[in-house]
Amino acid sequence: MNDLEREIYELECRHISPDVRTSRVKLAEVLDDEFYEFGSGGGIIQRWEYDGDHPLSPDHMELSEFKIHQLGEEAFLTTYRIGNKTTGKNTNRSSVWKKRENGWKLFFHQGTVAAG
Repeated sequence: MNDLEREIYELECRHISPDVRTSRVKLAEVLDDEFYEFGSGGGIIQRWEYDGDHPLSPDHMELSEFKIHQLGEEAFLTTYRIGNKTTGKNTNRSSVWKKRENGWKLFFHQGTVAAG
């Protein structure tokens, strides 16, 4: 893994950490202004919804099977699996990270419930 790939991996790990998931301020540092998500529950979540009273659960998650795919000079797709240690649920995940003036930002995220 090169330095840029490691940076994206660390951002992805930060995105799922309990302290970021429960802090509007920290989450705002990760999410792009145009962020949207296809949630594992089937809903679509827009960036602005995280500005209000939309806290995420402080679940402890383990990331595995991480892969990174460069989409261009300023965009990456990540794919990985999450083992949620709090709920016991497994999900397949994908994210698109875009380079912005203030660093890499999470532009899109999707979670799909996985078997086992």
